[in-house]
Amino acid sequence: MKIAIAAELAPAKTFIPLIEKFNAKFVVLAHGRGVEELLRPYSQEIYSIGESRRSNGKRISIATRILSDIRRAVGALRESKPDILLTCGNAGDVRKGIVAARLLGIPVLHIEQDIYNPIEMIAFADLITAPSKEYKEYLESNYHLKRVENIGGYPHALYAKNLKLEDPEDIRKRYNLDEFILTVLGGDLKTQDIPPLIRMLEKLGENILLAPFRFDKKLIVKHIPKNIHVLEGFVDLPSFMNASKAMIYAAGMGVTIEAGVLGVPSIKIAGFHGQHASVDLCEKIGIPIAEIEDIPSIIHDLNPPDSNYLLSTAEGSVKKLISLIENFQPEGPCGGFESFRLIWKARSKFK
Repeated sequence: MKIAIAAELAPAKTFIPLIEKFNAKFVVLAHGRGVEELLRPYSQEIYSIGESRRSNGKRISIATRILSDIRRAVGALRESKPDILLTCGNAGDVRKGIVAARLLGIPVLHIEQDIYNPIEMIAFADLITAPSKEYKEYLESNYHLKRVENIGGYPHALYAKNLKLEDPEDIRKRYNLDEFILTVLGGDLKTQDIPPLIRMLEKLGENILLAPFRFDKKLIVKHIPKNIHVLEGFVDLPSFMNASKAMIYAAGMGVTIEAGVLGVPSIKIAGFHGQHASVDLCEKIGIPIAEIEDIPSIIHDLNPPDSNYLLSTAEGSVKKLISLIENFQPEGPCGGFESFRLIWKARSKFK
């Protein structure tokens, strides 16, 4: 069996426990250079279908880039001839991968984790998975999706559990720091949030290692005081989490799962996503959600999150996912244009 994966960096980690346990040939439609580095040891072939988006404060021709990336995805799938495409996440890789697969008649299984803010093209997947019974029911009732299966957890947690992490002391020596707070920027922030966030970090009086993630470093550095060091490019984020005294982040499900499994005392910035599955998970495992201005009052009184829920369900979720792939019967779009419209409307609240 040959399986194609369309992945951005954080969702790509969801596939690694599956790849390690399932006897199949895997090809990767990589969305970003970090994905290529992460999945190269596990894949037979890697095709680049575009780069992860970064906010630089300027409007760009997104439509032109999407069309170009879809053409690349079509070419990759046509050449590799997979039996099925697996997608995960709510970024452009899912949209481009599903469009390309539909054009070529390749069935799609999508692993949904964002729930409230999925990519609209999952309406044309053949099968969708959810991490819980409640989320399965939410996808069905709110987006009128059919053929949604509950896998009962997050495979990404098993990836985080089995990571080989860099020695924390080596990271601290590299930056000549006895201790530091890791700050991760991501999709819960807008460009205008960066200056007040930097001012808040400066006032903490702590050493800060900052991972720009979705933001262009050029947008960040002009605001940076001496106590903040901006990390370059693709970094081993879990190792930095493990070496930190605490983490402040504005990212989604992937960082939340890793913080939970690794037991990193953390604060998730509330951002503009009032309802999000990563917010639900934070509340479940004990990561506080805070506005930027409220972070100084709680940063020094954090407890490690509870990893029990994530770790107790991860192995079973991978087994369930493997069973679904082994018994997969493509039946066409599980929602079609009605679901597409409902998801599109829901996504408008997240812009």
